[in-house]
Amino acid sequence: MNQDFKVYIRLLAYLKPYWGAALLVIVGFGINAATEVSVAKLLKYIIDAIQGGSRSDLDWFPALIILLIFFRGLGLFMGGYFTAVISRSLVFSIRQEIYAKLLKLPAQYYLDNSSGHITAKIMYNVEQLTAASSESLKTIIRDGTITLGLLGYLLYTNWRLTLCIFIFMPIIGLLVRKASKRMRKLSIQVQNTMGDVNHIVHETVSGNAVVKSFAGEDNEQARFYKSSQENLRRGLKMVVVQNLNSPLVQLVMSFALGIIIWLALRPQILGDTSAGEFVAYITAAGLLAKPIKSLTDINEKLQRGMAAAYSVFEVLDLPHEQNTGTKTPELQGNIKFEHVDLIYKNNVKAIDNLSLDIEAGQTVALVGRSGAGKSSLVNMLVRFQEKNAGEIYLDGLPIHDIELTCLRSQIAMVNQQVVLFDRTVRENIAYGQLGGASEEAVIAAAKAAYAHDFIMALPKGYDTPLGAQGLSLSGGQRQRIAIARAVLKNAPILILDEATSALDNESEHFIQKAFDEAILDKNRTTIVIAHRLSTIENADKIVVMDKGRIIEQGSHAELLAKQGAYYQLHERNFEE
Repeated sequence: MNQDFKVYIRLLAYLKPYWGAALLVIVGFGINAATEVSVAKLLKYIIDAIQGGSRSDLDWFPALIILLIFFRGLGLFMGGYFTAVISRSLVFSIRQEIYAKLLKLPAQYYLDNSSGHITAKIMYNVEQLTAASSESLKTIIRDGTITLGLLGYLLYTNWRLTLCIFIFMPIIGLLVRKASKRMRKLSIQVQNTMGDVNHIVHETVSGNAVVKSFAGEDNEQARFYKSSQENLRRGLKMVVVQNLNSPLVQLVMSFALGIIIWLALRPQILGDTSAGEFVAYITAAGLLAKPIKSLTDINEKLQRGMAAAYSVFEVLDLPHEQNTGTKTPELQGNIKFEHVDLIYKNNVKAIDNLSLDIEAGQTVALVGRSGAGKSSLVNMLVRFQEKNAGEIYLDGLPIHDIELTCLRSQIAMVNQQVVLFDRTVRENIAYGQLGGASEEAVIAAAKAAYAHDFIMALPKGYDTPLGAQGLSLSGGQRQRIAIARAVLKNAPILILDEATSALDNESEHFIQKAFDEAILDKNRTTIVIAHRLSTIENADKIVVMDKGRIIEQGSHAELLAKQGAYYQLHERNFEE
């Protein structure tokens, strides 16, 4: 419970900037509460006026009703509107914070969590936070002030009778506590199943071509139905708990009210109370039921929001990508791996005691079977994956001594899985740190990647929007835009995943030419995850990997002469 309190206080801290709006919420709902108490007073006023036969007092009655309704409407509008202002602003600021956090998390987080569950946190869970903060506060302020106002009036009118209500308070508290525990558990389950639903939608949207070509529609529909049904089931269980809790609290309140009426009708209790006072008292006691019901219903919102708060704060409290480096050198391209290990979560060694020297300006080809550790090796250079042992040196500096942005700004990567954004061709080439590149530089990079001609054939040339993931382009065209992006970066270290095996002949021809030109540039160090013989034959050093280890290294001629693992790969023409 102590943990809950800390989380709730942390959540409420986000409301600090909106204290002015919160003040107007309190004023608005305060006016509304005053009108609720005034209903009981108005009844007393009417009955006493009728009994006293005062005509002039009764003439004021219509005007008082209009005033009452006007102020109630004004109070509800002020409270409701400024609560919405706080609520929407809260979602906005927390979403900004969690998105900023996602950009700073290590790459491992994205390997461990599906994109569907990550986006559910930023879209669905953040939305649920308002239930625990602004929406709950709205109900607490609105119905809390009404309850306090009515209780105050009842205590003032007859404190002895009013004590009956307080006798039943512990029972109400027990019911609310029981319901809270159940609803918290169900809220967490609803959020998790929402992540599952989101995950399936993501997979189907991004892999729609595979779904269609393998007639997987029915299978995906069944998966979506199952996850959605689970989400529905948990949600309905919450509704059952909420809708049982509220009538039970109402029932307890009716016992209190029944005892009050029974006692109030005793002559010795009633004493010299006027009919107007009696009716006003019973009316005020009856009016208590509605705000107490609302305060009970708030429990569901509170538990839903608190479950979301735990989920969101869990992400916000994750450690950032480690960036302890302070040095910002201009790299020349000397790379040294010294007894490096990389171990995955399931204790599988991706890289095993690997040592490798690469001199500035060299072209090194990494070859080996799928799963040999080639991608893991290059991922450690940009610190997408962190080594578990050994050391990596760049120009003699340990990799962790180099500031992370400085490190990554000097390494250009072309991955096998090309990532393009829903922006124009120009914005995709001149992306991120390259945003200020001139038109001439962008075109020169596109020409170097043999992409300029097909870009000019697009409807708006370099200003053509590429759509989601650039799927309007062919695989070869997308890869050439990725190469243009790397060429424009003009980094001292270039990493190429050559992966041309899935491309058509024309695309492969152009990409190979682009690769060859990049490799021939001796002003940069190039590491190629090689699939094609021509690339390998031109490399200064060929590194043959297997099970995370280097089993052979040397030039093309040297390795052929050895007639070892490389010779066998060469004989098979790299057809894995």
